[in-house]
Amino acid sequence: MSDPQLATVLEAILFGAGRSMSLEELSQILGEPKGVIHVGLSNLRKDFEQRDGGALQLTDVSGRWIFEVKPELSSFLPETFRADIPQRLLPAAALIAYHQPMQQSQLKDMLGQKAYDHVRDLASMGLIDRRREGLTRRLTTTRRFAEYFGCPEVEFRKVRLWFRSEAEKMGLTSAQLAASLAPDEQMTISEFSDDSVQGVEAGMGD
Repeated sequence: MSDPQLATVLEAILFGAGRSMSLEELSQILGEPKGVIHVGLSNLRKDFEQRDGGALQLTDVSGRWIFEVKPELSSFLPETFRADIPQRLLPAAALIAYHQPMQQSQLKDMLGQKAYDHVRDLASMGLIDRRREGLTRRLTTTRRFAEYFGCPEVEFRKVRLWFRSEAEKMGLTSAQLAASLAPDEQMTISEFSDDSVQGVEAGMGD
């Protein structure tokens, strides 16, 4: 039996892992340069796009690759099929959604050092996008985040408005909302003004 093509091996690894994986991880596993891995992933994604009636797609989320159900089929999945987010990550997820685009350093001011671990875990699950911006990272939610929380919008500014509307209905600030999502953690969360967040967005433009 001849050796399988790289795309086939990548499909097996990603499917078996059941989580997102970076080019670095895949490169180390297979002993191939990241450029070669990227070409293999691109070919694999094209292959899935051309398959008739397939339920899965290969997605690049913040530089990490993962198999996921096509958006148009997500409504057919039972609620119990949805992967759970660990309770400890929910406060960080809520704060990012509420204040996005949010600097990682601002999240750290609200949550403390644990913010860095939470950002890494949320990114690995494909729920947030973290992009390098100077000495920190700019955090926004992804389409997968919107689907998980049942938000009817996908674009991060609209997700922010929706999340704030939901918090307002409950009469909660962002810190209060975040703390309520993980009561067992007994977290102390600092509140802060949105002025700096809006400044980040103004500097970005549309």
